[in-house]
Amino acid sequence: MVGFRGLSVGPDDPIVTALKAGLGGVILFDHDQASPTRNIRSPEQLASLITSLREAASSSLIVAIDQEGGRVARLRPVRGFPATSSQAEIGSADDPDAAFEAGRAMAETMAAAGIDLDLAPVVDVNVNPANPAIGALGRSFSSDPSVVAAMAEAEIHGLHEFGVRAAIKHFPGLGSATANTDLTNVDVTKTWTEAELEPFETLISAGVCDAVMTGHMVNDTIDPGVPASLSVATVDGLLRRRLGWDGAVVTDDLGAEAIASRYAREDAIALALEAGNDLLLFANQTIYVPDLATQVVETILDLVTSGRISETSIDRSIERIDVLAVGSAIE
Repeated sequence: MVGFRGLSVGPDDPIVTALKAGLGGVILFDHDQASPTRNIRSPEQLASLITSLREAASSSLIVAIDQEGGRVARLRPVRGFPATSSQAEIGSADDPDAAFEAGRAMAETMAAAGIDLDLAPVVDVNVNPANPAIGALGRSFSSDPSVVAAMAEAEIHGLHEFGVRAAIKHFPGLGSATANTDLTNVDVTKTWTEAELEPFETLISAGVCDAVMTGHMVNDTIDPGVPASLSVATVDGLLRRRLGWDGAVVTDDLGAEAIASRYAREDAIALALEAGNDLLLFANQTIYVPDLATQVVETILDLVTSGRISETSIDRSIERIDVLAVGSAIE
């Protein structure tokens, strides 16, 4: 799943070439002064862009976005989209009906544009309210894991009302962090507790989520020195075997500083696949690579050819992604 630049696409654009070759997912970002060449300027423009992307795709295409509400909303009023409440605002009311309506309203907006995967809700517990990545941005429903789970479940039901799938994040819990993995390495070893797993466990047991996003934080209590997204112990061991999740797993942005500063792209791809992730996310923001999707596919092919990654594991990931693409968990 790759980000790209452009409010529209033409037949010779690298993203179109990748879609014709079978790229299965794109992620969209807002168009503003900081990112003047991204993807969203108005409802009409966005719908036209997504139509063009789907027409170019040779297979089922997942169109994803980070639409959490509040400060993390790519579809903003300044672009002609409805206002949204933050997860902190929703959680403070502790009202599942309100959470459901918030999810439903966001899904209606997304579905009208052609977006079918929301990389939300955030189910990190607000352990550290000053956390620059979560608490300080109002991205957590609550410091109470049970409230987080209840609000997230209700919001996901709302998303499903309009056929939008949900990817809960950031496994196995980023709420206690003191820094942002987009910008630096983050270690939660001394602050993380098992309570941060509770929302993930509850939602997986309830059968409502469609995908789980792995975070880039290091947690030595699970896998010493290894970011969660690249950790066999975290993805295959904790998420799949202990919590029983057999659906799609998507990484957080593999171009984030917490990964890019420590691993070459080829190594990060290999480790992410070995850990058990199915969908590799590259936001393609800080250093833009127009043909990044093609390069990533070539890297994966090389890994299979060399025998490091098995065709069987790729086939299993494709099966999970196919289930995600058709929205099996939607009521």
